[in-house]
Amino acid sequence: MGNVLVVAEVADGKLRKTTHSAVTFAKEAAAQLGGSYDILVIGAGVDGAAADAAKLGAGKVLVADDASLTNYLAETYAPTVAEIGKGYSVVCGTASPYGKDLLARVAGKLDAGFASDITSLLPQEGGKLTYKRPIYAGNAFVVCQLASDVEIVTVRQSAFDAAAEGGDSPVEKAAVAGASAAKDRIEWVNFNSVKSERPELAEADVVVSGGRALKEQFYEILDPLADVLGAAIGASRAACDAGYCAPDLQVGQTGKIVAPGLYIAIGISGAIQHLAGMKSSKVIVAINKDEEAPIYQITDYGLVADLFKAVPELTEKIKAAKA
Repeated sequence: MGNVLVVAEVADGKLRKTTHSAVTFAKEAAAQLGGSYDILVIGAGVDGAAADAAKLGAGKVLVADDASLTNYLAETYAPTVAEIGKGYSVVCGTASPYGKDLLARVAGKLDAGFASDITSLLPQEGGKLTYKRPIYAGNAFVVCQLASDVEIVTVRQSAFDAAAEGGDSPVEKAAVAGASAAKDRIEWVNFNSVKSERPELAEADVVVSGGRALKEQFYEILDPLADVLGAAIGASRAACDAGYCAPDLQVGQTGKIVAPGLYIAIGISGAIQHLAGMKSSKVIVAINKDEEAPIYQITDYGLVADLFKAVPELTEKIKAAKA
């Protein structure tokens, strides 16, 4: 019997939707271990996030709230997570930049095995949890087990459905551990985030992505379609590197991993690095004039056409249908 701890991700005092996927994994893992799962909310001024976490059916919600945790640094967060986490069989979070950075440090502090980017939990073998994770940009998968007493895991958000709200978990205050010695060598400068009225790319239900073929007309072509669909905008690495759009829009192995209900790839050929970031989308649509483009190998619907004509026409057709 063993229990699971979910390390929640918080932004601007609110629980991020990425946490819901980690909770779904925790439910599966706890069921196999014959235990339960708890959620740890850590930061400063996180009462709102804790209230949201309490709706996710956990055994309890632990809140580590302290002014010293105002700005995220692994050197200040990891000691608290490690101290609380050593009482659990599994400590998990989402494989976001936050989760990968923090939980790798936690694994080091606990001398624990670390499995990142888990896409599924397989039936136990030999009484141990068995994980499946991608390698080679998702072109192959490996199955692994961790031999340590505490197992540290990050899960790919696109591979686990968001946990539904339901329940009212008790909320308990957790002690905050002192920062690690490395904190003395770290200085917080600032955090510059991109503000947008569009949905967050990694959490959007609809994503419209553009490639290098759009050139300087990237936003001119994509903005109207994204507006009518209420979609987030994404991009290929080639489009970002060429300076046609902001770098934070990149979808792919070295960008953001997305799994919306609808992904529309416009002028994107489909390099394996890009496919690794979006091929878990529920419905994939591609518009590209090259009928041999690799993107068509994974699409549900494809249109071989000049995107500069097809996309504006599609936008107008959707507007008319919605009207």
